[in-house]
Amino acid sequence: MSSRSSSSRSSSSRSSSRLGRSIALHLFLTPLALIWLFPLWMMVIFSTMPDRGIFSPSIELLPHGSFLDNVNNLQRDTNFIGAIGISVSVAVTYTFLSVLLTSMAGWALARYQFFGKGVVVAIILGTITLPYAVVLIPQFIMVARDFKLANTWVALIVPPLFNSLGVLFMRQSFSMMPGDLFDAARVEGVKEWRIFLFVALPLARPMLAALAIILFLASWNNYLWPLLINSKPGAMTAPVALGTLIGLTKVSWGGIMAGAVMLTVPMLVVFVLLQRHFVAGIAAGAIK
Repeated sequence: MSSRSSSSRSSSSRSSSRLGRSIALHLFLTPLALIWLFPLWMMVIFSTMPDRGIFSPSIELLPHGSFLDNVNNLQRDTNFIGAIGISVSVAVTYTFLSVLLTSMAGWALARYQFFGKGVVVAIILGTITLPYAVVLIPQFIMVARDFKLANTWVALIVPPLFNSLGVLFMRQSFSMMPGDLFDAARVEGVKEWRIFLFVALPLARPMLAALAIILFLASWNNYLWPLLINSKPGAMTAPVALGTLIGLTKVSWGGIMAGAVMLTVPMLVVFVLLQRHFVAGIAAGAIK
C-alpha cells in the first residue's frame, strides 16, 4: 500500500515539475514571439494607412481603412495581381522540378555505387560554401548572352533548379531507408524507375514535403535573379514589381506595405498550416 502511495506521489511530483518547466518556458518564449511578430503587425498597420499617416509622429497600433486604396494604387502602378500570378506559376513549377531533380540526384548518391561518387559529393558540398554573388554574373552572361534566354520563363525557372542542400538532404533521407526493401523489389523484377517512384518516394513523403516548402519559399522570395534576367514590365515577378516602386518621384509607401502584406501573409498561413509536415520532414532527415 505504501509502495503505491509512494509511486503516486512520485508521479504527481514529476507531472508538477513538467508543468512548471512548461510554464517557465512559455513565459520566456512569449515575449520573444511578440518581439518577432511586432514588425509584421506594424507592416499590416502601415498597409491600412494613407501615406501621410505612415510618417505621422504618433504611433498607431490599430488598423485603419485605406488598405483597398493602397491596393488599387499598387495595381495601377505595377499590375501587381498579374505579377503575383507569375510568381505563383514560377514558384510552383520550380518547386516541382527541383524536388524531382534533387530527389533523383539524392537517390543516385545514396543507393548506387559508381566511380567518382566521393568526388561528386565533395563538389556538391563545395558549392554550398560559394556565395551566390560569385556565380550570379557568370550565370547571367551564359543565360542572357550565350543562350539568349533573357525575358523568358525558362531563364526564371531552370538556372536555380540545382539545389545542393536539397540533394544532400534527399541523399540523407534515402540512406536511412532499409536497403533490403529495395533489394526485394529488384528480386521481384521491379524496374529501377518504378522502385524510385512507387517505393522510395512514398517513404520519403515527409522529407519531400519539408523540401518543397523550403524551395517554394526560396522561389517566392527570390528577387535578385528575376530582377537581372527579366526586364519586361509585364513579365515581372511580384517582388521585382514591388521593388520598381522605389525610386519613383512619388513613392506610394502605403502601396508598398500593402504589397508586402500580400506577399507575406499567405506564406505565413501556408507555413503555419504545414508546419507539422515541415518539422516532421526536417526531424526525419536529420536523424540517422
